[in-house]
Amino acid sequence: MGKTGRRHWIAAAAVVLSLLVALYIVAGCSRQTQTAGDDRTPAVKTASAGQKELSQDERMAWWRDARFGLFIHWGLYAVPAGTYQGERVKGIGEWIMNNAKIPVAEYEKFAGAFNPTGFNADEWVRLAKAAGMRYIVITSKHHDGFCLWDSKVTTWDIMDATPYQRDILKELAAACKKHGIKLCFYHSIMDWHHPDAQAPFYPNYNDTKQSNPNFARYVDTYLKPQLAELLTNYGPLGVLWFDGEWIQDWTEPQGKALYEYVRSLQPQILVNNRVGKGRKGMEGLSKSDEYAGDFGTPEQQVPATGLPGVDWETCMTMNDTWGFKSYDDNWKSTEQLIQTLVDVASKGGNFLLNVGPMPEGLIPQASIERLQAVGKWMAVNSESIYGTTASPFERPAWGRCTAQGNKRYLHVFRWPVDGRLEVPLAGGDAPEKAYLLADKKRAALPMLEGANRVTISLPGQAPDPIDSVVVLVLKK
Repeated sequence: MGKTGRRHWIAAAAVVLSLLVALYIVAGCSRQTQTAGDDRTPAVKTASAGQKELSQDERMAWWRDARFGLFIHWGLYAVPAGTYQGERVKGIGEWIMNNAKIPVAEYEKFAGAFNPTGFNADEWVRLAKAAGMRYIVITSKHHDGFCLWDSKVTTWDIMDATPYQRDILKELAAACKKHGIKLCFYHSIMDWHHPDAQAPFYPNYNDTKQSNPNFARYVDTYLKPQLAELLTNYGPLGVLWFDGEWIQDWTEPQGKALYEYVRSLQPQILVNNRVGKGRKGMEGLSKSDEYAGDFGTPEQQVPATGLPGVDWETCMTMNDTWGFKSYDDNWKSTEQLIQTLVDVASKGGNFLLNVGPMPEGLIPQASIERLQAVGKWMAVNSESIYGTTASPFERPAWGRCTAQGNKRYLHVFRWPVDGRLEVPLAGGDAPEKAYLLADKKRAALPMLEGANRVTISLPGQAPDPIDSVVVLVLKK
């Protein structure tokens, strides 16, 4: 099948090569007939000799502190941009190969038109950092199987199949290191382009009832060798963000084995719960802690309440698509995006906000404008987001609350007309001071303490029309 088939013969060798680079030797890498992730898969250690293995809390610490990240969906699907053979295709942009029922050979032609000369990794990373984001998750490979890096396992990548011939991930890795941003990769388990995966299911690549008898070979000689490349050639990664786990051929034991495999190469990396079969649909949370993965992944939604003891990250689009669609102009407002970020943080979660770059390598202007507006708000109020935990009380009528230590950050979406902000107090809490986060002088606001609550007197004008933050300091 096209370029991928011509490289299968070197895939087994790629396993050995990539793992030697990482100074790991994984037994059984050549057993192509073994079912991936079955009981015979040898256990792997998650810390190298002499290296202290981090606890779960230690591994999660940077991620819990970050709270805000950028999702980037980019690939060949940006070329058709939602249109095929002159017809607009329903659904999200990155699914056009499936939704328009495009044969593999026809889809491959988009690679010749993918020449993103406008791409500038430094500009992308600086935009994310200025927006207050602390990590970036980019699609190394989406369901169409196309790779944004120089893979030695296939020619179905940006170096061999496109006129651009530059390693996108390498350039992003350098820019992220320069600007102190954690780089993370989204990676699809499902693959519509590979003959041992879902390519034979055409015209319905997403047929969840079909099984490919050669899928174990795909895992052993393609999926894992490519993950080894990503985990050994691009520096320390923050997260491997899997997707496409709903296919018939993927199982929870395979997910657990892949989780261990990934951590054998980078012990400190985080892995989302889509590595296995535990996620409850778009709700994204795991059915129980028996399933693989370090955090849940609600998609396009925010849990109704906080989830004590559960790590989760809401991923969301700015419009209605992840991958670029030229005619999707249903943009969320800046107000909605800022208040969603706050809503997520007030429930103890992370917010992963998406952009879908254009085929030229440029981020749409509407996305840039919204990121800049969020960044303007974060420049004043980031203290109320980074490192915070869920609200200690139920959602108030005036907005949301985040917490850190003895501080309560009161996010006032609806500025009280009478200037009185009533705030619940937990048993034993005693207010010491209140001030506006936007006030550099931190001038004290008048307070009146009552039974299990405190009333704070606010000025007549809200500092911010979207979300003004009042800091309530409690006595230690």
